[in-house]
Amino acid sequence: MSDYFATCPKGLEYLLRDELIAIGATDVHEALAGVRFSGNLDTAYRACLWSRLASRILVPIAEFEAASDDALYAGVQSVDWTDHLAPHATLAVDANTSQSKMAHSQFLAQRVKDAVVDQFRERGQERPAVDTEEPDVRINLRLRRDRATLSIDLAGSPLHRRGWREQQGEAPLKENLAAAMLLRAGWPQIYAQGGALLDPMCGSGTLLIEGALMAADVAPGLRRDYYGFLGWKQHDIPLWRGLLDEARKRAEAGLPALRSCFFGSDTDSRMVQTAKRNAQEAGVAGFFTLDRHDALHVAPPPGVTTGLVITNPPYGERLGDRESMPKLYRMLGEALRDRFTGWRAAILAGDAELGRATTLRPEKKYALYNGALETVLLIFELHARDETPRERPPLSAGAQMLKNRLEKNVRHLRKRLDREGIHAWRAYDQDLPEYAAAIDVYTDTSNTTHLHIQEYRAPADVPADVSQTRVREIARVAGELFETPRTRIALKTRERGKGGSKYGQFDQRGEFIEVEEGGLTFMVNLYDYLDTGLFLDHRLVRAKLRELAKGRRFLNLFAYTATASVYAAAGGARDTTSVDLSGTYLDWASRNLALNGFTGTKHRLMQLDATGFLKSSRDHFGLIYVDPPTFSNSKRADDFDVQRDHVALLLACADRLTGDGVIVFSNNFRRFTLDREALEDRLSIENWGAGSIPFDFSRRSNIHDCWLLRLKAAEGEINPWANVNVKK
Repeated sequence: MSDYFATCPKGLEYLLRDELIAIGATDVHEALAGVRFSGNLDTAYRACLWSRLASRILVPIAEFEAASDDALYAGVQSVDWTDHLAPHATLAVDANTSQSKMAHSQFLAQRVKDAVVDQFRERGQERPAVDTEEPDVRINLRLRRDRATLSIDLAGSPLHRRGWREQQGEAPLKENLAAAMLLRAGWPQIYAQGGALLDPMCGSGTLLIEGALMAADVAPGLRRDYYGFLGWKQHDIPLWRGLLDEARKRAEAGLPALRSCFFGSDTDSRMVQTAKRNAQEAGVAGFFTLDRHDALHVAPPPGVTTGLVITNPPYGERLGDRESMPKLYRMLGEALRDRFTGWRAAILAGDAELGRATTLRPEKKYALYNGALETVLLIFELHARDETPRERPPLSAGAQMLKNRLEKNVRHLRKRLDREGIHAWRAYDQDLPEYAAAIDVYTDTSNTTHLHIQEYRAPADVPADVSQTRVREIARVAGELFETPRTRIALKTRERGKGGSKYGQFDQRGEFIEVEEGGLTFMVNLYDYLDTGLFLDHRLVRAKLRELAKGRRFLNLFAYTATASVYAAAGGARDTTSVDLSGTYLDWASRNLALNGFTGTKHRLMQLDATGFLKSSRDHFGLIYVDPPTFSNSKRADDFDVQRDHVALLLACADRLTGDGVIVFSNNFRRFTLDREALEDRLSIENWGAGSIPFDFSRRSNIHDCWLLRLKAAEGEINPWANVNVKK
């Protein structure tokens, strides 16, 4: 009996433990990224041949203290290497180190190799050569807390290399991780019960091929032509040949009995062809149906009523664009829910956020590592939707009051909304203190209503469960009044945590709607961010910018999604410059401009800090819009505080203003005080706060402040704006 260590990716340890026990290992104990076990050489060979989960099988041969270079060298030389390695053979050394004085793994590998070959040379024998690809013996050094463990790597190369893969995609799934996904999802049991296996994003076919070999009882290492023990002096050739013969007989019995129940598809025709070639090499192509089509149109194959849908979608890390990933996951979740009733599904999501974007409720979750990326495997049972309408309990007295108030607000606002063609507006704003939320209504360009409900901070003396009940009642009352299903209600609630209340986890849908305002169209996202991309309380500010923009160069600082720039362009601005630090918002801004036909060099988007832009720019503008956040502590710019820094900001804007230009300055800090004394030497100031508040925000007349600022004329000059009245 000998001791061994099977390595594996993190997250697979318990599965590998069970697999090794089934193979015949004894004294089995899981560790970090591996499993310790005991057995004879037959057990170790079986692990190399039959383990679907292990990466390597190591047999330890020495353990010693190695706090220094000399101690390491001496410890390696204490092993009689002629027991393991012939003089004419080749070798390679892998080394890893942690929490030790010697921290350079490449140096450690070199010293182990030196100690081995020096021993042969000192005995007058031929020095072994180095072969890093397929050596006769691969030595493994693990140095942890200055204690070294030397092992012979019986696998030689990672066991996930099964020998059938000819080609792979850009972000391939390792075969042992694919096997873990299938085992966690219960594929062997599903196959035994007559189910099918379907991968709608099959790539090079890894999941399907592993699933087929598993179902056919084909040893995962049967097609490998290289193992690390083949050149090892203690290799038992008859034993190994006997195990290979046994594995071949099992494959010869299992493959003909395999059902043709493996279905895969991919949008990339090259990947479909790669999957076909890999399946042919693995000997299972005859049982596969592989097609090119979009994963979001996936459906059960004709005549197939049950099985496992399993897939590894892109994460937006190496493949795909992270911003578009939530929408992909949501649409995949909808396809599974709507078309695969009675099936099981398994999705390896890039993270928990992407998993939530499916809108499916997982039965089980498992943390797995795809290389260095921590991922989450989600298992779903896809049940039929219950279409029977549930009888809802009567509204509470408080909820009935809320309903009455909301109905009254809508009656009061509706005629004016229709008359002025307003499609995005505020219906309720904490009118009743007990129901502390704002309800905004968005009607998109297809005339579909969406609701955006944002909870305000509840008083500290209101219990959390009471607050949660009231939020649910708000969503119910608003949904019923506007005949809007829960799927079109964005509900943003606060969670209590350290430092007070904060907003909880947002949805990750990647879903945009188009909303019209002032004859212009804007992209709005109700779910993924705290704000939607369109500040409704600034509707009249944007209109004022359109009124002032004609013939002027327009600068939009803290541009966000550049809705103000769209208005200025529509008002006849000569050109627009939109400045923001966020690449996400500037991409959104670009879409807003393009949606309204404003493209090209006349409409610049600049990813810069607003203050830095003002310092570096030499351009002058006839209209500057400044709507800064209350506070910002971006890593890419100096901290900004609107109360502390507004004077310096506005004076820097004045330096970039043409003689007859206008600065429109607004902000939403409720306790903000404009430092008139510091500004009035340079600028004339008009408070336009009251005139900038839309009628549907009348209950919150302090929701923002707004000023119009102009350069004062020099002594002896006439200020052309001195007698201009701004329309309210």
